[in-house]
Formats: sequence, C-alpha cells, structure tokens
Amino acid sequence: MTVLENKTAGPLGTGPFPEHRRRVVALSVLCGFLLTVVWSASFVDRVIGDNVANTLLGHDAKATPITGVLAGIVFAFVSGLAGSLTACNVAVFGAVGPLIRERPATVRETFAPLGWIAAGMISVSAVYGAVVAVVGTRMPQFSTAASTGGLSPRNIQSMIAFGVVGLGFLWLGLIALGLLRNPMARHPRVPLVLMGALIGGLLVGRPFALFRVLFRDSAESHDIAYSVAAFVLQSVGNIVVMALLFLVLVHGTRGRLQRWFAAKPARLSLVTGAGLLIAGTFTLLYWDVRVLARAGVLWYPMIGW
Repeated sequence: MTVLENKTAGPLGTGPFPEHRRRVVALSVLCGFLLTVVWSASFVDRVIGDNVANTLLGHDAKATPITGVLAGIVFAFVSGLAGSLTACNVAVFGAVGPLIRERPATVRETFAPLGWIAAGMISVSAVYGAVVAVVGTRMPQFSTAASTGGLSPRNIQSMIAFGVVGLGFLWLGLIALGLLRNPMARHPRVPLVLMGALIGGLLVGRPFALFRVLFRDSAESHDIAYSVAAFVLQSVGNIVVMALLFLVLVHGTRGRLQRWFAAKPARLSLVTGAGLLIAGTFTLLYWDVRVLARAGVLWYPMIGW
C-alpha cells in the first residue's frame, strides 16, 4: 500500500495515510449502513443483553425492583456490561483502533490511553447522573409515552444525543484519515478524552430497557451521589468488553499485530479511520434516519427478525 505525505500532526491524523482514502470512507460508510439494515435489536437486547443481566444478577433484571443503594450500584455495572453489544453501544468499539500502536507497548503504555478515554467518559456520565437526580422525572427520557404514529419525547432525546455522538465519531474518522485538519494536534490526549466523552454521551439517549430501569430509579431517588455513581458504573460496564478486546489485541497476539502495523504504517490510520467511520455511520443512521422510518416519516431498508 502506497502512503501519502503526512500533512497533519499528532497521534490522530498523523499519517502516513493510505491511498484511495475517499474509497475507504465510502466502504466504511457502506459497512455502517449495511449493519443498520441487518441489525436485530430484539436478539441483541433481549437474547444477549437480558440473559447476561439475568444470569449475573440471579433474577429477572427488568421485572425485579431495585431495592437500596447497593442493589442499584450492582445493577448499574451489570446492566452496563450486559448492554455492551446493544445498538446504542456499538460506537464504543470504534475507539479500539486509536488505542493500538505500531510498536509493542508496556503495561503502562497499554492502560494510559484507556485511562484518558475513561476520564472523558466518567466526566460526562457523572454530570448526567447529577442532572438525572435533580430534574430526571421532568426529562423526556423519563416519559413512558408510546411512540405510536410519530415520535415520543424520549425518541427525540435519543435522536439528538445519538446524532451528536455519530457526527463526533465521523469527524474523528475523517481526521484519522487525514481528510480533515486536526485542531487537537498539539494536544494528543484530547481526541481520547473526546472519544470517552462521546461514549459517556450514549447514556443521554439510551433507550435500552435495562438502562431505563436504572434511569427511572435514579431519577425518583433524587440522590445525587447515588445517581452519579450508578451512571459512572454503567458506563464503566459498557467499556469492559472493549477494554478486554484491546488488551487481547495488544498482548494476546504477542506483538504480531504491532508488527503487522509496522510493516505498512498506513494501516494504522486506515484501521483507525475505518473503525470510527463505521461506528459513526451506524450510530447516526440507526438512531436518527431509521427511527424516522419507524415513525413513518420516510422509508429505510430494514430486515425484521
């Protein structure tokens, strides 16, 4: 693969860049689109998400009320872990690419980027948790109104939140491929913090049933400390699978992955950009365009299963 001249600075968007970058963009967007078409929310949310939560908690997670702060804290982490593969969490896995280096990493170097992502994620989760405790019962996400013949209040909140997250990942993906200037070039950790903030922002729109149980419990408690802790732990649960995948890629391959990147350095920007673009496209189309289609506003291809 031929590489192009490096025109930007900083870890994200440094280059060298692959040839045919616009083709990479087109194929990544196509992959994200196709994923929205074949995605089965009922299988991922109920068969995987609900069963994982029920098994770890030892009872029906959705039907059993949360009793007490400790039970709520445990529920928060378990529901976050169970929701790792839901449609509202796919964007998390787009952050794996930027974490991988061309050279072997020490343990400290491995965990450092995860720490910066966690910093951004925890900040947003904590602030939103506090907001939920104070005004949660008056928020659109608290509404139980059905979305028949149009959009419910929580649909609109989800569309806004996921639209922002999707656009954020698309922007970072284009920077990674060198197609947009990197305004964060002098602050290489900022993109990681921003990715974490986008992951934390998923909570603002998440309609996942188990999350709604936690959201309503936190909103009705009006306990800021409890709500902040619960939302932070749910976000932490969301990235556990991503973190394990990252560790396996870095250390489980015994350096083979780093050697593969080092052989053709353009591969790093290609994988990073493609991952972010796929995640951003899926998030934007699934939670904005497809929701409008389900409300009868427009047509969108969907496989019902």
